Amino acid sequence: MIVRIMGEGQVKLADSHFAELNELDDLLLKEMDSGDGPGFRTTLNALLDKVRELGAALPDDSLEPSELILPAPDATLEEVRAMLSDDGLIPN
Repeated sequence: MIVRIMGEGQVKLADSHFAELNELDDLLLKEMDSGDGPGFRTTLNALLDKVRELGAALPDDSLEPSELILPAPDATLEEVRAMLSDDGLIPN
């Protein structure tokens, strides 16, 4: 799956990693629901770091369609909330 991190670029990520990413996504949803700003920031950065760690960066000139778009590391809670689906940022 091709994942875009807004403001950074794209990574190719194996579907087998989504269970691990979903755990962070679920925690992010809980923190957003409770208004835990510091927790939200920590978990968002952990989620993006995990995508970077597990994925293979695509060249900047690559024009692959992104199947999943994640917010930039400095996105606000409100910006991320606008990107959410019922499943969070990462589909189950």
